[in-house]
Amino acid sequence: MNDRRLFLKSTAAAAAFTATATKTLTASDATPSETVSLGIMGVNGRGRAITSGMMALPNTRIDYICDVDSRAADRTAELVASKQGQRPKIVTDFRHVLDDKNVDALVVAAPNHWHAPATILGCDAGKHVYVEKPCSGTAAEGEWALAAARRNNRVVQMGTQRRSWPALIEAVKKIHAGEIGQTLYARTWYNNRRGSIGKGKPAPTPDWLDWDLWQGPAPRREFKDNLVHYNWHWHWHWGNGEMGNNGVHGLDVARWALGLTFPTRVTAGGGKYRHDDDQETPDTMMATFDFPEGKTITWEGLSWSPLGPHDTGFGISIHGTEGSVVMRGAGYTVYDMKGREVSTNSGPAGDPDHFTDFLTAVRSPRRTNADIEEAHRSTLLCHLGNIAFRTGSVLQTNPTNGHIENNAEANKLWSREYAKGWEPRQA
Repeated sequence: MNDRRLFLKSTAAAAAFTATATKTLTASDATPSETVSLGIMGVNGRGRAITSGMMALPNTRIDYICDVDSRAADRTAELVASKQGQRPKIVTDFRHVLDDKNVDALVVAAPNHWHAPATILGCDAGKHVYVEKPCSGTAAEGEWALAAARRNNRVVQMGTQRRSWPALIEAVKKIHAGEIGQTLYARTWYNNRRGSIGKGKPAPTPDWLDWDLWQGPAPRREFKDNLVHYNWHWHWHWGNGEMGNNGVHGLDVARWALGLTFPTRVTAGGGKYRHDDDQETPDTMMATFDFPEGKTITWEGLSWSPLGPHDTGFGISIHGTEGSVVMRGAGYTVYDMKGREVSTNSGPAGDPDHFTDFLTAVRSPRRTNADIEEAHRSTLLCHLGNIAFRTGSVLQTNPTNGHIENNAEANKLWSREYAKGWEPRQA
């Protein structure tokens, strides 16, 4: 079956499901009572880790492995077979997964330009979705993914695991209870020591890669030898730079801790300084988000310098009128107004609690810790920061929905062009 026919078949199935779906989802309709059947889309790197993590939890079965890289698909299928005693089906096109009514949920761990389009098709086909961060490649896609989840009554969880880490949940509860007074500011940062990606050259597509399907919704570009499987992050055509790659984790916790939704003003500065290579996105970036509640969040990203504030490469500090909280790793420390340590705690990190939250919600549907609505709000900050940087604009935004106001150039980046036949459903 060719891609176009498969797309039409999946779209028709999704439309049929939507037409018959009930308005209220219960555990007895369209959800498993015990074993959750999963299809994993994208099993290089992060997707392989998700596969291992999901398999480690009880009553979870991996029935499909999907990847456009046949090597990765084979390796991960062997891993699954060795652990669960049953070899999953291998498919190149994830829409085969959507056509199987026995699959309960789709995991989307493909590149960013796939996140929202696959989520939307998954929801419309009746699947719950676990989508890696960021939940969308553009601001518009985040709204469309939220609409798809709600109209189909599907559980959609984004991979911002800190929402499920016990010690960070505890820290946010203390902040909300007023332990550091009235919160006014949050600082987030990400530091790393990334090398050059070099200057790629057009090359024949490897025989193990379906380059056309890798591109999927994105308008077609020629294959270059330095894009797959990670450096696409640093090209605007497919990725969202370091802010969308790692900044979303810190911004999500900061927004959660300060109790904020949409900003009113966004500014960004920095540049691409360190390496003479193909990278388009900044390697040095500072973004500021001002909110109508009289609070501000900042993000600093340094992709080439590993030393960050508080001696950690990743972190969040929340500042209140009576003290501060610094979150490092899976723990936190409370400080008084003289900078003295008041209390500290840490807990488990990683994926298990977040995966469990998702799978529990699939079995007995409810909103998850990183529900698509919260996911969109946090991811939108990344998009707005990137748009402010790319246009050199001070963005004025609507505090009810985050939309950019009175800036035609910036609004051109709210959405994107799509390959013919791959335009996501908007409502």
